[in-house]
Amino acid sequence: MGMLYSDKFMNNFDEKGDIRIIIADDHEVVRVGLRRLMSLDKSIIVIDEAQNGEEAVELVRIHKPDIALLDILMPKVNGIEATEMIKQNYPDVFVVILTAFEDSVHIESAMSAGADGYLTKDISAKDLVASLRNVKCGERVFSKNILNLLNKKFVPYHESDSSPVLISRREQEILNLVSSGLTSPEIADKLFISVRTVQSHRSNIMQKLGVKNTAELVRYVYERNEEEKIN
Repeated sequence: MGMLYSDKFMNNFDEKGDIRIIIADDHEVVRVGLRRLMSLDKSIIVIDEAQNGEEAVELVRIHKPDIALLDILMPKVNGIEATEMIKQNYPDVFVVILTAFEDSVHIESAMSAGADGYLTKDISAKDLVASLRNVKCGERVFSKNILNLLNKKFVPYHESDSSPVLISRREQEILNLVSSGLTSPEIADKLFISVRTVQSHRSNIMQKLGVKNTAELVRYVYERNEEEKIN
């Protein structure tokens, strides 16, 4: 079992905005590097670390962290299997995959397992911290190259349905901003509305379009833009 960090930071847990995470990676050098990156933001607290997926699931059971940051290729239980176990047993814990794999098979498997994000290991410290914050706010996060791959792969579930979809002017505005890569807090700031209002609109939009996540929402906009160019 990895070294426990909760005692050292226990007094910080009640501070507003703190994000408690566990890290799971079978390479110690990666875990050390991640802890160093996290230390750049005092509100990101690494409470423990695991060397494999089995340990990760156990640490989630013990600590109930906000986020579990998991590699995919790990011994005993891999990251995707661990994700599924965590989301089934501890649905309030967010799970983010941090890996070197950039293929659609692993991405789709992670999403099907319930992952709340999929990031590649070349991500910058700034983007990693921002991604963790966005996940805590209920957003799904992807590295840009992963999102580009998803855009090419996913198709909205309603595609065979020819019935019209009615999108309000505000919903269209938010849809365009989502497709530009803005998060709900960023959209709220730009439109001078609350984050809750943005999330409500996003939920309505996804329900109307028959999509289940941000990647499919972006894909929908991309396909419609391409159709307009052709027509």
